[in-house]
Amino acid sequence: MALLSHLHHFNQRHPWSHNDHYGPWVAAQVTASGARHVLDVGCGAGNLAALLRRRVGTVTGLEPDPRMARAAAERFADDPAVTIVEAGFTARPPQRRWDAVTLVAVLHHLPLVPTLRELRGCLVPCGRLVIVGCYRENGPADRLAALPAALANPVMGLVKHPARAAAPPLHMTAPAAEPQETLSDIRAAAAQELPGARIRRRLFWRYTLVYDAPAAHGPAASA
Repeated sequence: MALLSHLHHFNQRHPWSHNDHYGPWVAAQVTASGARHVLDVGCGAGNLAALLRRRVGTVTGLEPDPRMARAAAERFADDPAVTIVEAGFTARPPQRRWDAVTLVAVLHHLPLVPTLRELRGCLVPCGRLVIVGCYRENGPADRLAALPAALANPVMGLVKHPARAAAPPLHMTAPAAEPQETLSDIRAAAAQELPGARIRRRLFWRYTLVYDAPAAHGPAASA
């Protein structure tokens, strides 16, 4: 326990974002799909939106936390291609469809099965859903998978944030929640709602999910 406490305090002094670590990967998955118009659910302070903006035509960011939404809106105030909406996923434009939808450390804040179903409905034909998510550890396999992350975490902190921090950066202060679903729960829900989704366990207590919507039957739909 003393070791875990020491690691916790060390990580607080050298903070780095596990979510931002996967930002380039998310942007690459979106780019590979050929997406032009992207919805970023739970965009936070806009770090992923900034990466996506370099590669796509437009980005719409939804962020329910007022402080984070304000920071993201100010960041992109002079960029008409990025729209930040202070709202949660359920307040999105109901009829709008996007070429790609991204969520990073957001899905565990929402009801799993209904949200996956609604996300599927947000995509145009052949659109892509990209998720980086958190899961609840359950059993020896999860604890074993977490060991490399626990060992690598302080090393990454020293590399990415060598100076001691008095406080975490703004983008790491968004409201957090503990995940309730295990990775098995998430795989089962995805099999039901997103047939063909590719799910992988990842380092730093994360998993990734990529789902490509089927092509439309008949005339292609427009975003």
